[in-house]
Amino acid sequence: MNGTSLDGYRDIAAILSPLAVSQYLATQDWQLETRDQDVKEIWRLPGEHGHLGRIMLPLATDYVDFPQRFHDTLRALGAIYDWAPAELAERIAATRADLFFVRLDQEMVDGTIPFRQAEATLDALLRMLKAAATTTDDPNHSHRGRRSAAVTDFLEDDIRLGHTKQGSFVFTVVTRLGDAQPPHADGTPAVAFPRRVMTTLATGLQSARRLALDWDERALDQAEQLGLSASLVESLMELTQPQALRALDLSFDWAAAETPPAVETSHIVVDRNAMAGLPRVRERLVRNEEPPRRETLVGVVRTLNRDDLGDGDQETTSIVLATHVGGRARKVHVPLSGREYEWAIRAHQSRLPVVVSGDLVFERGAWRLTGTITVDPRFLNR
Repeated sequence: MNGTSLDGYRDIAAILSPLAVSQYLATQDWQLETRDQDVKEIWRLPGEHGHLGRIMLPLATDYVDFPQRFHDTLRALGAIYDWAPAELAERIAATRADLFFVRLDQEMVDGTIPFRQAEATLDALLRMLKAAATTTDDPNHSHRGRRSAAVTDFLEDDIRLGHTKQGSFVFTVVTRLGDAQPPHADGTPAVAFPRRVMTTLATGLQSARRLALDWDERALDQAEQLGLSASLVESLMELTQPQALRALDLSFDWAAAETPPAVETSHIVVDRNAMAGLPRVRERLVRNEEPPRRETLVGVVRTLNRDDLGDGDQETTSIVLATHVGGRARKVHVPLSGREYEWAIRAHQSRLPVVVSGDLVFERGAWRLTGTITVDPRFLNR
């Protein structure tokens, strides 16, 4: 065992707890011989011809020599199973944690991915988990504005980024379930909120893939039961943006200490065919969640568009407005003509804000203002 491996065991000793190791051993073939309350446990691993291993697990974290003893226990487990420190940490963490693996199947010369892609992937994963947590907590939530404390606590305390796995580039999301909960008064098992979120996520991802390949309008009436939201599909689309990506391989390893959830599948592959259908799913969900409504938007003109219709001198003119809708940054397409389009040109040149009102809709893959559109010219007097 080299120095790097030893350092690896010191690293995982700093993030694992004796309770997590004890729970892991209890769910495997290990047998507890003795337990000195809050001090130590002795475990043995039986085999056909005697013990395959026997370890002492320290529990008293206030002992001066606890770090070294705990490190020795983890190193012994790694030797018994012939596992590297990272794999040992993953196996132990999975006892009371659900693992979500996101594998980017793409051409890689040296096993790396662009830094920008890694950043975009992590941002999309956080939005995906936020969407699943929001749906789990309140199926009727608009996915705009404030979330409950349950969602906030989940995002801040219960999810972690784990070690990467070998193969194509893999992101590992660790969702900690916390301590086992007592059953409800009627005897039914209590399911921790983090497990419910991951169940929603697995259901939603499978639903999104299926509908991307074969759209069914009836899905809009049961979007919550399918784990679906426009935010979830939007984050999935962001993960699939890189041109080099052949497929997105998504899989779940459910915590060994809990009964696996009743999901259709724990392995979802979003290939190029499914990627092509995701924008349609997103648009249908957005239109279902946010029907046309009258809005007054304040923003800056990012783009001025003139489209020749090819019929004499006729042309259509429009702008793209950078604004915020429901607290989220959006680019909204606004058809304007005549004097109001001239006002938009002046605003663009002077970098002044525009105040524009109309019916906000999401169609043809973009946010648009329709209906009777008005522009407030008072900003030009600044």
